[in-house]
Amino acid sequence: MRTNIVLDDALVNEAFSLTGVRTKRELVDLALREMVHRRKKKNLMDLAGKIKLLPDYDHKEMRRLRDSSD
Repeated sequence: MRTNIVLDDALVNEAFSLTGVRTKRELVDLALREMVHRRKKKNLMDLAGKIKLLPDYDHKEMRRLRDSSD
C-alpha cells in the first residue's frame, strides 16, 4: 500500500541510529511490526491468571519435549 506521511525528522534520525535500518520504508515497516507484536503480547498478558491448567501439567517437561524435537 502506498501512502505519503510526514515524519518528525529528529525522531526518524534517532530511530535510524537505534535500529541500523537504511531506508524510511524499512523503518516504518519495522515500527509497525514492533507495535503489532507489542500489542499482541499485551493482549496475552490480559489472560494472566485466567487460564486453569491441569494439576499434573508439567510445563518444564513440555518445553524439554519441544526443544528436543528441533
